[in-house]
Amino acid sequence: MCRVRLAGSIFLLIPLLCPGRSALTHETMWSMKRVGSPVVSPDGRQVVFPVTRPAYDEKQQSASLWIVPTDGSAKPRRLTTAHGPETGAAWSPDSKRLAFSARREGDQTPQIYILDVAGPGEAIRLTTLSTGAESPRWSPDGKMVLFTSKVYPGTRDDAGNQKIAAERKARKYDLRAYDGFPVRYWDHWLDERQIHLFVEATDGSSGPRDLLADSELVRQPGYGGVRTLTGEDLQAVWTPDGQQIVFAATTNRDQSAYASVVINLYRVPVNGGEPLKVARDGGGCSSPRFEPGGRWLYCTLSSETGKVYSLARLARYDWPEARQRTVVTAGLDRSVSDYVVLAGHQTALLLAEEAGRQRVYSIPVNGGRARQPIPLKEGSFGPLSASSTATPVVVSTWQSATHPPEIARLDIGAGNYRILSAFAASEAAQVDWQPLKEFWFTSSRGKRIHNFLALPPAFDPSQRYPLLVLMHGGPANMWRDEFILRWNYHLLASPGYVVLMTDYTGSTGYGEQFAQQIQGDPLKGPSEEINEAATEAARRYSFIDASRACAAGASYGGHLANWMQASTTRYRCLISHAGLINLESQWGTSDSIYHREVSAGGPLWDQGPVWREQNPIRYAKNFRTPILLSVGEKDYRVPLNQTLENWSVLQRLQIPSRLLVWPQANHWILRGEDSRQFYQEVFTWLKKYLN
Repeated sequence: MCRVRLAGSIFLLIPLLCPGRSALTHETMWSMKRVGSPVVSPDGRQVVFPVTRPAYDEKQQSASLWIVPTDGSAKPRRLTTAHGPETGAAWSPDSKRLAFSARREGDQTPQIYILDVAGPGEAIRLTTLSTGAESPRWSPDGKMVLFTSKVYPGTRDDAGNQKIAAERKARKYDLRAYDGFPVRYWDHWLDERQIHLFVEATDGSSGPRDLLADSELVRQPGYGGVRTLTGEDLQAVWTPDGQQIVFAATTNRDQSAYASVVINLYRVPVNGGEPLKVARDGGGCSSPRFEPGGRWLYCTLSSETGKVYSLARLARYDWPEARQRTVVTAGLDRSVSDYVVLAGHQTALLLAEEAGRQRVYSIPVNGGRARQPIPLKEGSFGPLSASSTATPVVVSTWQSATHPPEIARLDIGAGNYRILSAFAASEAAQVDWQPLKEFWFTSSRGKRIHNFLALPPAFDPSQRYPLLVLMHGGPANMWRDEFILRWNYHLLASPGYVVLMTDYTGSTGYGEQFAQQIQGDPLKGPSEEINEAATEAARRYSFIDASRACAAGASYGGHLANWMQASTTRYRCLISHAGLINLESQWGTSDSIYHREVSAGGPLWDQGPVWREQNPIRYAKNFRTPILLSVGEKDYRVPLNQTLENWSVLQRLQIPSRLLVWPQANHWILRGEDSRQFYQEVFTWLKKYLN
């Protein structure tokens, strides 16, 4: 038996031999089961969560729902057996049934299914909409389910949607036509369909009812939901009395070429009526949730400050009047990424980034000082879920750079947590890897800068290792102590490199001002901090050979790699995935443009200092360093033209370079075989210039 440490003083006994640990391979990384966001039952006894069993052949990949008792009295068991994933799992109020969205055999689009957790048999399909159904939520009495669907404007029922869809399919021409912005998002072109709210009785006594059909709200040209990288949502919740729905939406998306998109909360009667804005006191609110008692409505508040970044703060409104707003986290200089309100405790639990880790904070809901009830020296917590019982049961995920995510129960009173699953523990125990090292230094501009180091397998501190400087995207992001697939720290280190990850100015997790200070200095200042971090790492650690170094990054990290090309020759080679080379053409072709104008201090035609002085292509005469370029053909965030412009410059200047274009990829490389080949290309490039 091998004794494997999961976190802190938490260990598992794994039936394998430990001494034969080996370097992380892509096959091992890719094949580890992936645990998703947990949802605890209202009675606190069980938690359900999705688990993906990955495969290089997407047809062989499977996903299913699993369940485990929150007291750890039994191992997780599989709930569903369908091949495709089930999303948006939601418990019924009596903790006996689950609703989720899935596309099963015979379904043309995802539909809502209901599963009796305690009883035998498979899930039963509830909806049959041609436009699909997602994001289910049970009514407080368990008699209805709320969900969303994307429908054609002006339709009143599914027959109307089917008629329009048939007309579109029968057209002899192929055309996209637009009268306003935006036209693309992430990896797809937008069409005229819009997201609506529906309710349907769970006993089949009534069909689906569109709550937003014919409303003035959806007729506004800027109407839309909250866009995510996987779709669009209205983040809808039932009011405690079951008579209304509160949801998040925008009405100014059509202004996104010249203004920030503002999300607000609306309320609509369950029997129909015109949606009304919940509050009119400025700022935008999203992620609505009611406290279990129903006296307060909570949301995450974002203020329009004219800055490139602002914190998401937790706020609450009195209900049902919604006249008084209190900003619960006014004194916390961190952004709230998730939250739960504990029943009967006048306390909220928050997730927030802090110096390389996502931590749990506890704060009184009537205002007060936030504290970290669970010390976290390694890893990060994930999405939170809490029961509605008098003694709340809180669950999350925990992961680190050396441990893929597992389900965890948080004991706030005792200040610790317990791991309830071990889906990837055996594989992780066989890998030769170490927890991330970290250090701080003070930059030449007087800022304290946080850094992580990932060490190679079979690490010997008496040896000298080449340095891979990894630059994160965003820039409103930070390097986390987490297990990731796209730029896995230990896989990149596996050939024998030390990987350095620096949270430069503009990173999150260090306060609002630190993140805002990238405004007006998007590339020069951050790149200098990264270079100083590389110098400092080599000074501190004798095992780093700074004379053999490469800088690499994706998205904003790719922007920085291209700026390194323009501003320094200290690196033997560079790697840029999805990186801009030309600020001006990036502004003109990206799916979102206004925030780039805010970052640069004005529109490009004014030719302010940023447009002139921090545009990599303007320094092409300085390009010297061999560079590997990579881009997804379906990337509309940093479109293909950016990499092609870069490639043209490099070929014109006869600089050693290699171009990788991934036809099926968007901003990220997600397909298994593409990912494996990407890492192989990176390893070949690094070996050529660093070894």
